Amino acid sequence: MVRLTVADTGPGIAAQDLPHVFDRFWRAPERASGADPGPPAGSGLGLAVVQSLVQAHGGQVTVNSDGQHGTSVTVDLPAT
Repeated sequence: MVRLTVADTGPGIAAQDLPHVFDRFWRAPERASGADPGPPAGSGLGLAVVQSLVQAHGGQVTVNSDGQHGTSVTVDLPAT
């Protein structure tokens, strides 16, 4: 198994949003942060495409976030 993990130190993904991160065209609503939220960024396709490609190669992708201290995306692929 080959594992690749990408992590950031942003605000994280809220627990109620985690089940939707692989849905096509889904974008998390802006959370109250005191800043002008504006429209959500991106198309909502990134993780859906990642999941499709990883699964096509027999792998698995997971997302972990505590909703406050960043997010990590882990891709596991067969080594052979």
